[in-house]
Amino acid sequence: MMSTMANDTSRRGLLLASLSAVAARTVFAQQTGYVPKQSDRPEKIEGDEPGFKSMFDGKTLNGWEGDPKYWRVNDGLMTGEITPETIIKSNTFIIWKGGEQEDFELKVDFRITEGGNSGVNYRSVVVEDKVTPSNKFAMRGYQCDIDGKKRYTGNNYEEKGRLFLAERGDVTHVTGTRKPVLLGRTGDNKELANFVTDGWNSVHLIARGNTSSHTINGHLMCMVIDDDPNRLKKGLIGVQVHVGPPMRVEYRNWRIKQM
Repeated sequence: MMSTMANDTSRRGLLLASLSAVAARTVFAQQTGYVPKQSDRPEKIEGDEPGFKSMFDGKTLNGWEGDPKYWRVNDGLMTGEITPETIIKSNTFIIWKGGEQEDFELKVDFRITEGGNSGVNYRSVVVEDKVTPSNKFAMRGYQCDIDGKKRYTGNNYEEKGRLFLAERGDVTHVTGTRKPVLLGRTGDNKELANFVTDGWNSVHLIARGNTSSHTINGHLMCMVIDDDPNRLKKGLIGVQVHVGPPMRVEYRNWRIKQM
């Protein structure tokens, strides 16, 4: 008798759980238009997901502000160039005037000369340049590093701040009270460098809450979990030309999605 009652209770519990799961899936489907199946697996998509908007018109630098000595539009490309006549003593940026960004995804393509050094800054602020006081476009903040020799491309480097937060291949935890802690690896540093080409490369940055990730050509280069209470939670987006020999870097297809 007791066994029969226990079995009935168990069956009722399973039935209620099953009905609850079906109800939850129905509500989810109504909200999203998508019903998950056991056979589903993550997949690549063609193009961008909805919500991205353009940041660059391909014709002018409208919406951006930087020193025209170093930045121009050339053949539809945002071009940063240092010549023998314009060698700099401090890094300088061109800054997007779209305002401070907090949680977002950013996509852009870049091409850089072999001796070039650049980077995409985000959640950044404009700071005083004591080396070159006339430089009104110095920045401090997170940076997806880019260089022509592929030594640093993909790193998370905080310009004028906490410096190396993650190298290529790292998943790190940052607290601000010690060196960044290596939690795991997304791959070997040198092997990941092989996915960066001498031609055009596609960057995908995601900054959400205390976590940021850098992906290049579909390969996750690094991820940072930042629990430093003094971290920048929002800020400007900018692009760098770096101290060093003559160089050129080109960008195209800028787009952003706020979250």
